[in-house]
Amino acid sequence: MGAMADRLEAGIPALADTREFGTWMASEQKRIFLLCRRMLQDPEDADSATQDTFLKAWQALNQPESKSLDDPGKWLTRIAVNTCLDRLRSRRWQFWRKRPQPEDESAILQLAAATDPNAEDQTFAGEIRQRLQDAVGKLSLRQRAVFNLRHYEDRSLADIAEILSLDVGTVKVHLFRAMAKLREELHDLYVRDTRDREDK
Repeated sequence: MGAMADRLEAGIPALADTREFGTWMASEQKRIFLLCRRMLQDPEDADSATQDTFLKAWQALNQPESKSLDDPGKWLTRIAVNTCLDRLRSRRWQFWRKRPQPEDESAILQLAAATDPNAEDQTFAGEIRQRLQDAVGKLSLRQRAVFNLRHYEDRSLADIAEILSLDVGTVKVHLFRAMAKLREELHDLYVRDTRDREDK
């Protein structure tokens, strides 16, 4: 009976750690999913990448040589970004990404058939959202990571440098180039907005 009690007592901290990790995971899940979705530009891939991120985090924390973390959120963000970059680099993933999704086609057709009074505004907003998503998709992998961490995660340049294992100066260059490419890609939207204001 003493041996069984010892095993149960040994299992209590592990259960507490599992619960603690589960609570932490629940608090970070939405943020990590949104980051993955912005990086991968696909909800299903983002969901899978989010699961991979938490699995990698759990495995790393359960290693005997694991060390304490100063900023667990930053550490988890690094895992998520690296997971997304790995998926973006994967040829197999690129092949499956190009295949059309039947759900996407039906969603597009449903949006096109909208008869709300604000249909024109909704269409224009959808066009802008799609154009931005396409423009971000044309950025290099590093530029996309830096842009998403800066503008969607609201990370400082120093944080981004640490997460991506880059110098702050390199992060600034990637961000500058990303913004220049986005401005060039979306230039006609700025011109259209200026003309609309002049007409009014």
